[in-house]
Amino acid sequence: MPSQLPPAYDPVNGDERPWYRYYGPGVPHAIEPAPEASLGAMVAEAARTHGDKVAFSNLGGTLSFRQVDALATRFAAYLQHDLGLVKGDRIVIQMPNLMQYPVALFGALRAGLIVVNANPLYTATEMEGVFRDAEPRAIVVLANFADKVAGILERTTIEHVIVTQVGDLLAQPKRAITNFVAAKVKKMVPAYDLPHAVPFTTALSTGRHARLTDPGLTHDDVAFLQYTGGTTGGAKAAVLTHGNLLANQDQFIAQIRNTLGEERQSVIIAALPLYHVFSLTVNCIGFFRFGSHNVLITNPRDLKGFVKTLDASKPDGLILVSTLAGALLDAPGFKDVDFGRLRLTVGGGMAVRSSVSDRWKQVTGHDITEGYGLTEASPVVSVNPTHMSPRIGTIGVPLPSTDVRIVDDEANPLPLGERGELAVRGPQVMRGYWNNEAETARVLTEDGWLLTGDIAVEDEDGFFRIVDRKKEIIVCGGFNVYPGEIEDAAMLHPKVAEAGAIPIPNEHSGEVPKLFIVRRDPSLTEHDLRVFLKERLTGYKRPRVIEFIDELPKNNVGKVLRRELRELEASRAAEAPAQ
Repeated sequence: MPSQLPPAYDPVNGDERPWYRYYGPGVPHAIEPAPEASLGAMVAEAARTHGDKVAFSNLGGTLSFRQVDALATRFAAYLQHDLGLVKGDRIVIQMPNLMQYPVALFGALRAGLIVVNANPLYTATEMEGVFRDAEPRAIVVLANFADKVAGILERTTIEHVIVTQVGDLLAQPKRAITNFVAAKVKKMVPAYDLPHAVPFTTALSTGRHARLTDPGLTHDDVAFLQYTGGTTGGAKAAVLTHGNLLANQDQFIAQIRNTLGEERQSVIIAALPLYHVFSLTVNCIGFFRFGSHNVLITNPRDLKGFVKTLDASKPDGLILVSTLAGALLDAPGFKDVDFGRLRLTVGGGMAVRSSVSDRWKQVTGHDITEGYGLTEASPVVSVNPTHMSPRIGTIGVPLPSTDVRIVDDEANPLPLGERGELAVRGPQVMRGYWNNEAETARVLTEDGWLLTGDIAVEDEDGFFRIVDRKKEIIVCGGFNVYPGEIEDAAMLHPKVAEAGAIPIPNEHSGEVPKLFIVRRDPSLTEHDLRVFLKERLTGYKRPRVIEFIDELPKNNVGKVLRRELRELEASRAAEAPAQ
């Protein structure tokens, strides 16, 4: 940490971006456009630069940068020449953190396709909603979830199914053993009927004999349709370009480069799923380009295995969420891990609880660096500078080439210190929402400002604090959950008359959904409704608490006032200690 900071911000004569004074040594105020024309070109350049260094490891196997590039090229050639997919076609990737993910991802991007990331935990109903909206032609899915694809395939636009197994990129005989144990011993692969599906390994071997055609990509071409939530209650896909992702990883790495250093290859733990936009940009793209070794954690809930991996890998950096950090702190053996090389811990996806941050510092000797982002910004907007102690309770300062301001309901800038909506402008901001011009116009101003829906305050020195949420999103364990999605799912039950969903605090997940229900039929039980919702909502979206109520508060046009439900819940919580 430097002994002195640059001169204080002069609001009359100083720079209008006071946060520059907190940038570390060598951190530019602005980034240059990435020299690579696309993410696929970035992969090729990283392979030339880092060669045989380990790029990804998982389940005891490794892939070098050169191997990732070669396999991705084969897969891209297969997609083009054997499946006939062309630039702009959509392809779904649905798997947890396995080495197949970056290979499939980089191959699809190199072929000029648009990637649709799908949470493997989606129910069949949620999958069908995403696929109906994105209209993909192909999907790469882990065999463990292929039964759900089989169940909805005929109602989608998907023409080609590629199925991978857990150990497909491990060396033999470990590959065969791992796949056998997963399918036959642990019974992790349900039976499915996809007679025309192609094994991922077959796609790679076939692609070896095809020649990849350059799709002529530029920064302006679309790379991802990144869904911001579920499928039935207001889910939207942010249209993210190659330029968006290249810019955001450059912005993020610029802020942390000095902390990690380049005297040796850094080892980074990728514990968040790569299909989540934060880990996608920071781990899969950013640290790959930086030349780091990404250790992929397939199942972070297996805390025993996670701790064992930490102990063996001796990481320089960890990318996680507050809830996972808390779980690790309570896990047996975590306090005995050697953190002698640890230099960076980033908590993303949700606010870092102060109790977790304090304990993390006590155990590891290092702070958790907190930042802020959202899918529509690819996703990172700001971060606490890593060369100095974090400013607890803030989201840090904006990244290079990023402007942030506080605005009123008409998107007009507010004076310093006033509460208002956080607005963001920079090269990482999305093009808009897929096939949703009305919603795009609501959040993107004509001069390029993204209205985040979060209420914030700017301090005099350029640090920002989130103080409330204009949007009614529930942030559960780092994932966005839309109240409307839960309500719509519940309303499909014939015995439900009305539904209202709100967030309630939770020690482990930050927030979880609570559902208020007005019965249409008094015979409806909580058990009945939970069974019904289990078929329609992923686990983290299901309400932890269900309360039956006689009437929901509404405005004069009949819209449910979730704000009043939150106030009701808050008043109960305030009264609870006195009871």
